Amino acid sequence: MTRIYRSSRALLIAAHWFGAIPLGAQRPAAPPPDFDAYVARVLATFDVPGVAVGIVKDGKVILSKGYGVRTLGKPEKVDSATRFGIASNTKAFTAAAIAMLVESGKLEWDAPVIRYLPDFAMYDPFVTRELSVRDLLVHRSGLGLGAGDLLWWPASTYDRAEIARRLRYIKPETSFRSAYAYDNVLYLVAGQLIEKMSGLSWEEFVRSRILVPVGMTGSTVRHADAAAGGNVATTHAEVDGKVRIIEPMVSNNTNPAGGINSSAADMAKWMIVQMDSGRVAPASNAVPEKRLFAPASTRQLWSIVTPIPVGGRTIPGLEHLQPKLSGYALGLGVSDYRGELRLQHSGGLPGYVSLVTMIPSKKLGVVVLTNQESSEAFNAITLRAIDHYLGAPDIDYIARLAALRDSARAQLARAARQVVSARDSMSGPSLALAKYAGRYEDAWYGDVTLGLESGKLVMRFGHTPQLVGDLVHWQHDTFLVRWRDRELRADAYATFSLNPDGTVDVLKMAPASPEVDFSFDFQDLLLRPAPKRVAP
Repeated sequence: MTRIYRSSRALLIAAHWFGAIPLGAQRPAAPPPDFDAYVARVLATFDVPGVAVGIVKDGKVILSKGYGVRTLGKPEKVDSATRFGIASNTKAFTAAAIAMLVESGKLEWDAPVIRYLPDFAMYDPFVTRELSVRDLLVHRSGLGLGAGDLLWWPASTYDRAEIARRLRYIKPETSFRSAYAYDNVLYLVAGQLIEKMSGLSWEEFVRSRILVPVGMTGSTVRHADAAAGGNVATTHAEVDGKVRIIEPMVSNNTNPAGGINSSAADMAKWMIVQMDSGRVAPASNAVPEKRLFAPASTRQLWSIVTPIPVGGRTIPGLEHLQPKLSGYALGLGVSDYRGELRLQHSGGLPGYVSLVTMIPSKKLGVVVLTNQESSEAFNAITLRAIDHYLGAPDIDYIARLAALRDSARAQLARAARQVVSARDSMSGPSLALAKYAGRYEDAWYGDVTLGLESGKLVMRFGHTPQLVGDLVHWQHDTFLVRWRDRELRADAYATFSLNPDGTVDVLKMAPASPEVDFSFDFQDLLLRPAPKRVAP
């Protein structure tokens, strides 16, 4: 989520399929009855200005339509060609690009990355030697959830090459290939690999080798295009309890993990190609069949590589949402739904969230693109459509998901009150504020500076201009960092540990609320006072 990856707040589920899928000749089924009214109710219930929905069945587009408005308070309607940031749904395009290079003999799935990028390195030399091309795409490297995201989010001064170089300083959280933990940074390395082995930038490869052949002529490949104007959905989010316009992500340093902007019409074409094992429909009978990739690559792209544990608490009335099978393939998740294998991935950026779902056995695909950060909205629409085509009983997903949202909000509010009540508000810091000030260094991120300004401590991340925050004393040697850019919604605790002589030994940070997106991986920082720079 939301961020890319905020992606990430990813519902990561999908399915493997072992061969080309023939397109049926049966007459396409209509959308669910009263579907337009249902979507309108979704928008009203979850306070979403606009969505675009695409449904494909048996190789044909059943629905490609916009609902609501592109911008809150303005009359321009969302239509089938309105572009939204699809965020981490970009990962399937990056995986497809790798598959195409494997087919051309330029890469091997299980060859080590260092065969192609000799300077690549992870923290553990063993992982550096063994991490394969496949491993870049499947979230099993040993990195923790969202590890390294602060290198690019919020928009940083680091380019892709420098982000990739700094991976060698990030300590793993688990052993190699032992656990699933969603990451974005290794998709940046995959982008570097595509550039090295194709001679084209990731952007040009995906545009010319995938989007153009598929006919996705309205789609673009850069985060910055979200601010380019035209038929583009404006980004919105709930800030301080009210949905409003927010700034979009416009930094291009992480396009391979989430940079594509697309529409319902174009994503419908993408789902059809995916479910026809890479075959691109010819413009006419006189044009030979074309493929992005062969059925053998479909087997690779859709086969689970990293298992994801299932189980845990089921939701009363929504027990069928609990999968029996879950895992991550190559840029897609894998699960079962009502006895069918399902391919699914979500995407999240500031002001955009999206969901792509495919049921290959039914040749069924649904995409929902939104211009507000409501996963309830895309889930309610997707589940209604999928259930219709599977012949499942009608369920009022809107009411049930709204109740879950309200329950989650109440639980977060209770947790926040408990944190405040446990605070020792009478305690004071151990040191004068000036003693905390100075330049700090983290091995993988770089510099963070604490300055004393008008009698208050101010934190500035050296490579992330948006991360400027005021430190408010919380208790003892812990401060609450309130970022001046309130759209970040990512306040954090900063806790100082002291040496026996009263100097600062280390500064650690942690998100101040469970609501903070995982891409703000403050908890991975280990900030130590930097040596004083000596003038030459």
